[in-house]
Order: sequence, then C-alpha cells, then structure tokens
Amino acid sequence: MALTEETAYDKIEIVGSNKFAIQLRQATIIKKDGVEITKTFHRSTINHGYYMPDGTTYVTHDISNYPADVQSIINATWTTDVVEAFKASIKPS
Repeated sequence: MALTEETAYDKIEIVGSNKFAIQLRQATIIKKDGVEITKTFHRSTINHGYYMPDGTTYVTHDISNYPADVQSIINATWTTDVVEAFKASIKPS
C-alpha cells in the first residue's frame, strides 16, 4: 500500500471588475496505490501590494514563491494601468 500526496494550484481566477485580485485554489490530493482517495482545497487571494502605515510607502507583494504558471498569469493581469488604479483605490487620504 503506497500513499502519495500531490498539491497543485488547480484554479486561478481574476476577480473584481478592475482585476485587482487573483484568487487561487490549491488542491491537495491523497492517493492510495495511484487511486485518489481524498481531495481537499485551500483558497487564498492576493493583490498587488499595500501601503505602509505611514501612508506613503507602497510595498509590492512578493510572488516569487508561486509556480511559474501562476506568476505568468499574475504578471499578465497586473498591467501598469491595473496596478496604478489599484494603488489609487487603496491610497490613504
């Protein structure tokens, strides 16, 4: 009896009318002798970045830990126009 575990981002969604957020679903699949016996999901959402409490310093989220296919989708989605609109929408007054 061999148990194996696989994880993969099986769903990548661009959410919001302004394309500010990327929603990821990561599936964890447990197999017994090559046959799937269970599958669980974990969802997370990322956006481009955030302003520090000083209200002037903007910090970009690091996406380097995500697989290359996820990074490609993020980079294609977060164009300069999208990023600037996002930053304007969250900039402290």
